[in-house]
Amino acid sequence: MVNRPVLSPDAFDRLRDLRAADPDAIGRVLGARRRRELIRGDGRLFIVAADHPARGAVAVGSDPTAMADRYELLHRMAIAVSRPGVDGVLGTPDIIDDLAALGLLDDKIVVGSMNRGGLRGAAFEMDDRYTAYDADAMVRQGIDFAKALIRIDLDDAGTAATLEATARAVDAAAAAKLPIMLEPFMSRRVNGRVVNDLSADAVILSTAIAAGLGNSSAYTWMKLPVVPEMERVMQATTMPTLLLGGDNGGDPDETFASWERALALPGVRGLTVGRTLLYPHDDDVAAAVDTAAALVHRGAAA
Repeated sequence: MVNRPVLSPDAFDRLRDLRAADPDAIGRVLGARRRRELIRGDGRLFIVAADHPARGAVAVGSDPTAMADRYELLHRMAIAVSRPGVDGVLGTPDIIDDLAALGLLDDKIVVGSMNRGGLRGAAFEMDDRYTAYDADAMVRQGIDFAKALIRIDLDDAGTAATLEATARAVDAAAAAKLPIMLEPFMSRRVNGRVVNDLSADAVILSTAIAAGLGNSSAYTWMKLPVVPEMERVMQATTMPTLLLGGDNGGDPDETFASWERALALPGVRGLTVGRTLLYPHDDDVAAAVDTAAALVHRGAAA
């Protein structure tokens, strides 16, 4: 059973009324929220992600519409961010604005997702346009961190546009002194579906390509999957790295064990995980988040 409640019974009524009657309030809340340093305490970060729906990716495991219910998603996010050891959230403007209006972002790192134009299943999926945040908007709204997805398909010309747009996003972030995490994959189409290559060699290659984007790497972080031979992957970059969690199709104990091993590697700064923790097999969001937080912060609250 999903843990309840964190939000008050009338929270969504108030959110809808605010959006309709006082949209400027969202900007005021974002501007007034209590911010924190990016790196503090043990120097590690645990970020809960919910930017999937904006790319048309609402499935979790065998449920094709799990993330489509916005009330349910926000309830689960509210539970997650209320747990000790959760340092922040990653989302598109609609998600971040909702969480801000609900009063859930004080003392949290807020990561803005930038390119969501590569809709799942679309013919143009590799031409992953920058359709959400840009650097100027994030600075203006007090967003702490940027994130960009970079899927590289050597057989798809749309990749070139994504690479160029990402380089310009890195330029803008560096100019604004805004940290930006790049999430690269070597990808290909299999029976019309984009599949990411999760071999160590492919992750190393994608990391090398992504690391060179833009005219400065000073503010660039990596967001990388946990794969076999992760030691080799982390030897391929000097950039601070957060691990991504992927979908929740595997055995939870094996997933947590793989994260624990990877978190011990030099250069790994923490986790950025969404569906695996927000929609766990047993539906106990708090327990899943607490387990991950203990892995990141080695049992200590951030």
